[in-house]
Amino acid sequence: MLRPRIIPCLLVHEGGLVKTTEFKNPKYVGDPINAVKIFNEKEADELVVLDIDATVNGVEPDYQMIAHLAAECRMPLCYGGGIKTSEQAKRIIGLGVEKIAISAAAIDDPGLVTRVAEEIGRQSVVVVLDVRKTGLLSKDYEVWTHNGTMNRKISAMELARKFEAAGAGEIVINSIDQDGQMKGYDLNLARKLREAVKIPITILGGAGSLDHIGALINTCGVVGASAGGLFVFKGTYRAVLINYPTPAQKDQIIREALSSKP
Repeated sequence: MLRPRIIPCLLVHEGGLVKTTEFKNPKYVGDPINAVKIFNEKEADELVVLDIDATVNGVEPDYQMIAHLAAECRMPLCYGGGIKTSEQAKRIIGLGVEKIAISAAAIDDPGLVTRVAEEIGRQSVVVVLDVRKTGLLSKDYEVWTHNGTMNRKISAMELARKFEAAGAGEIVINSIDQDGQMKGYDLNLARKLREAVKIPITILGGAGSLDHIGALINTCGVVGASAGGLFVFKGTYRAVLINYPTPAQKDQIIREALSSKP
């Protein structure tokens, strides 16, 4: 039976683990391998690692780093950053990664999603959409790429449906507006995505407490609840401390959220 997943998202910048705010001002928070070891011990459901330099710099994925992460990781691992071909995706899966995430390259060439799905299987293909609110009432969302610097002027929900049809196995939607704010997910955005597609979805951007995760699950049901700052910062002053809910806490969050779902 499918159940909600609680997923740490790690950003890699210049070889280190960082956290951003609205995709800006990356703050160094530690070593990626060390973070993976801690999340192993804490029995995280899944782990997403995004290299935020690769696409911007136009370079290939760092296969050596990916191999080290995959060798250490004892949970399902999703990697994104710099993937432009089905051959690259296949190579990364061969290193022990369960899912690959693509974004800008898929928007440039929607057929890439189909080719990658045919090569490695639909269940391993994740499309990440970084979005900002737009429109007079800020109720619509447009997709941005290259770390939030390039506005594609395309509706996020339109793209999500397009990539579902193309063969994506999962859509991750990341709110640039909420990134690093730790004030809660954009539940309107989450609801719109849940209504737009039937494949698994993961929501990223804004979680600052376990209650925020509960609110997301209560709104969308079986969903991936991903976060960065929540799992690397602790306390009012955001001291760096890798953390994750215990199995009992996780079960309680999910049980209470689903039992009170409208």
